[in-house]
Amino acid sequence: MHRPLDLRHVVSPGLRDLIELANTHNFDRVTEQVRNLRGCTSPVNLHGWTVTTDSTTKEVVRSYRSEDEPSGRLLTTCGNRRASRCPACSRVYAADTYHLIKAGLSGGKNVAETVRDHPRAFVTLTAPSFGPVHNRKTDSAGKTRPCGCGAHHAEDDPALGTPLDPATYDYSGAVLWNAHAGQLWGRFTTYLRRALAEHLGMTQKALSSALRVSFAKVAEYQKRGLVHFHAVIRFDGPDGHTTPPPSWATFDALQVAVDLAVERARLTVESDAIGERVIKWGDRFKVDQISALGDGELTDAKVAGYVAKYATKNAEGAGTVDRTLMCRPCQGRGYVRGPDGFRDLCDDCEGTGQAEPIKALPVQRHVRQMIRTAWDLGNLPEFADLKLWKWAHMLGFRGHFSSKSRAYSTTLGALRDVRRAWRLAQAGAARAGLPTTDETTLVTASSWTYLSSGYRPGEELLAAQVRQDIAHTQRLKQEGLLPA
Repeated sequence: MHRPLDLRHVVSPGLRDLIELANTHNFDRVTEQVRNLRGCTSPVNLHGWTVTTDSTTKEVVRSYRSEDEPSGRLLTTCGNRRASRCPACSRVYAADTYHLIKAGLSGGKNVAETVRDHPRAFVTLTAPSFGPVHNRKTDSAGKTRPCGCGAHHAEDDPALGTPLDPATYDYSGAVLWNAHAGQLWGRFTTYLRRALAEHLGMTQKALSSALRVSFAKVAEYQKRGLVHFHAVIRFDGPDGHTTPPPSWATFDALQVAVDLAVERARLTVESDAIGERVIKWGDRFKVDQISALGDGELTDAKVAGYVAKYATKNAEGAGTVDRTLMCRPCQGRGYVRGPDGFRDLCDDCEGTGQAEPIKALPVQRHVRQMIRTAWDLGNLPEFADLKLWKWAHMLGFRGHFSSKSRAYSTTLGALRDVRRAWRLAQAGAARAGLPTTDETTLVTASSWTYLSSGYRPGEELLAAQVRQDIAHTQRLKQEGLLPA
């Protein structure tokens, strides 16, 4: 008779759990589940089932229940795009973004390859100045020039981007600019089309019937804590990427339209507490032509790589934190409704509404002041709809980090579907009787319930080994010892 192991002498909880998994469960399946996550740091634990049937014969061709798993639950990747939260999932997000952007530049993924001949520009739009900051300027020869403080800052100097005089820096304007940056981008795209029609001497209706403007953009934080946008803008024919744009739709026309749209796109924000603020773009913006031949400074692959890199960066690059500061039990209000209907002080945050005190955050003074300003503005009635206390950790920015026009290229969802189908085939679904031809229509029914996030201690050890193996493989590829 098999006697269970005495694990009392095993000090490590992870090792103890790993031994228990090996002795009481199907260890090969546990290992397979963890390896399929490819190093995800905080997988989602689900309970449920899925059944796939043939719509014609009503035959069940595949079924799955999480109860059949050794641990009774299904582990799936968290899908977080933030590199600070999950490096593994952020790499997948970056790869998907790369293919999405590149398909809109050179074709593929159901996008016509002729798009590489369409006028295309890489546009960078920045925020205006809210006060002088420490910077690292260079002259035409590449030699560094002194900052306004008189010092020559190193590239990694934490003072870069912080105000020369914090007392006079317009923190309210900076936070409100971040909060309205998404709306300003939407207004920019509207004025871009208007400016283009004006430059070409035609009505907007005539322009829309002959030309379509497609774009994809990502947001990136500058060191001073303000977002700026990198966008790919492309001219298409009236039916999208499948048709060429008219001959008069040139890069020069696009450049002129961007200049006009940057100047004209504005928002006005009024408040009794802080007065009037005009939300507009900064004077420093760039419009670069993307090379169609692959021999220019900005090629399809380079631009796609830039955008993919920006897509997984977050506000942490500006020195802030990657978690909300809003107390969840009271939703940042500082109070909860008691059984009698009256307001009771929230015990979790002691009435501050903050999950952790802003003054205790391990961030530099400039970032803490932006967070505090966002929190304070969020409590003003005129800015209540912005929910700035919810986005204080993002320094007020509450828009999408990446977005695209509908006809630019494929979608992230389509790329995920292709990857999911490939993994299904790799897992042996075909051997289990799942048809792979397009002639059969499959209907899938499912029901899933969220349980928790994270690994068991033993599974975490397995995941750490997976991450180490992936990192080792990447190093070998970089050194040329394995094919890329």
